[in-house]
Amino acid sequence: MVGISSYGGYVPRYRLNKMIIFGAMGWLNPALIMNARGEKAVCNFDEDSLTMAVAAGINCLKGFDRQSLDAVYFASTTAPYKERQNSGIVAGALCARDDIRSADFGGSLKAGTSALLSAIEFVSAGSGSNAIVCAGDSRLGKMGSVQEMFFGDAGAAMLVSDTDVIAEYKGSYSVTHDFVDHMRGAWSKFDRQWEERWIRDFGYAQFIPQAIEGLCNKYGVAPGDFAKVVYPCYYGGARKSIGAKLGIEPEKVQDDMVTTVGDSGATHALLMLAKALEEVNPGDKILLVSYGNGCDAIYFEVTDNITKLQDRARVSKSLARRAELDNYQKYLVWRDMAPADTGLRGEEDFVTRWSLEWRAHKAILGLEGTVCRKCGTQQWPPQRICVNPDCGAIDEMDRVYIADKGGTIFTFTSDLLAASINPPAIYGNVNFNGGGRTLMDFTDCTLEDLAVGKPVEFSFRIKYYDPKRDITFYFWKAVPVMEEVS
Repeated sequence: MVGISSYGGYVPRYRLNKMIIFGAMGWLNPALIMNARGEKAVCNFDEDSLTMAVAAGINCLKGFDRQSLDAVYFASTTAPYKERQNSGIVAGALCARDDIRSADFGGSLKAGTSALLSAIEFVSAGSGSNAIVCAGDSRLGKMGSVQEMFFGDAGAAMLVSDTDVIAEYKGSYSVTHDFVDHMRGAWSKFDRQWEERWIRDFGYAQFIPQAIEGLCNKYGVAPGDFAKVVYPCYYGGARKSIGAKLGIEPEKVQDDMVTTVGDSGATHALLMLAKALEEVNPGDKILLVSYGNGCDAIYFEVTDNITKLQDRARVSKSLARRAELDNYQKYLVWRDMAPADTGLRGEEDFVTRWSLEWRAHKAILGLEGTVCRKCGTQQWPPQRICVNPDCGAIDEMDRVYIADKGGTIFTFTSDLLAASINPPAIYGNVNFNGGGRTLMDFTDCTLEDLAVGKPVEFSFRIKYYDPKRDITFYFWKAVPVMEEVS
């Protein structure tokens, strides 16, 4: 049996109320008020499509052995690198083995399901037993555009396996059309779209039914047989007409989260699927449909193993952990849509020394440390010699993944003189659970959220961006653990 054995989702902490956008840009386009309901998820200044994909992947791999991964796939239309494999960075951050398959998927909003189907085929062919698909997108619309209202940021991940499957893969049906509704050229920053009625009436309203009908005919099922029908479409009228055309009961159509997250591009179909997997029961049939230059329709059936998966609310908890971003100008600066002066310190030239990065890439990407076999002392960065003065063993070290261990705050400070587009810069010393200490930035918090001894978790983030060489450099930051919203 091949199918999904785990899932994960990640919605950034910050949410921007769409009325704030309208309040800032309604003078330019009064019609924006028609799309100003709800809010959208917004990346923090140190997040992008790749960091969100990693966060979703970590969420997906709770309780699973990372060393069992045989493939890591990354799907996005906003990947940070064109010539440097983004999935290789994701694999490093997930602490996967070196001898794995990796691949990037992009170029279409159905890249997420294309990667998922490739993972299913990889496992079905016996090329490996476990393949993870991590997706993330952070698309931009111009100020005052409909896209700015609808586009949200998020990450999602699916673990495909041949054991302990919670949703068995039953089949798929795909259609491909060079239908240009949204387009972004090789050097374009912002999405460009054609008329809305073109997208709605000739895109969603035709291709999604075509894919669903094709799958149903291929496997002898009816749309009404599915307990959950999952497809992205932020046009409410089109969703109703698609459901009516196919005879799908409205309560079976998965909520598109357009008023809580927004449309997260290549991520969105997988994010909606992850949310659906929180709610289904053994025996339920799920129909997943992506959209973008055609459609992928994928048929799953939920197994009894769904009841054994711990902590199923993996999207809901991320949705609940939210904070208002009540400043539109801050959003513009974070997304590099408006220039901001960070002072002379902000003009520092970042030079990435790739030879140094390579020598320490396990410690940097995977936050790998070492633990002494003789005395059990843990240390970061990795050491050949045990730092315990009562031991001092040489070359008696095992690698240990520290990123999922968490830690506690040892010291912290805020710095209004440091160059930052989210001042003040907050940083300090963090103790790793199990041993070791290092200096880290704090993120997704205010100074009031910090206290000595408070627990933290670690998040893969952008350490700096070098605009001269177009290099994004990643490292880990500390996030204070907040009380969960019940």
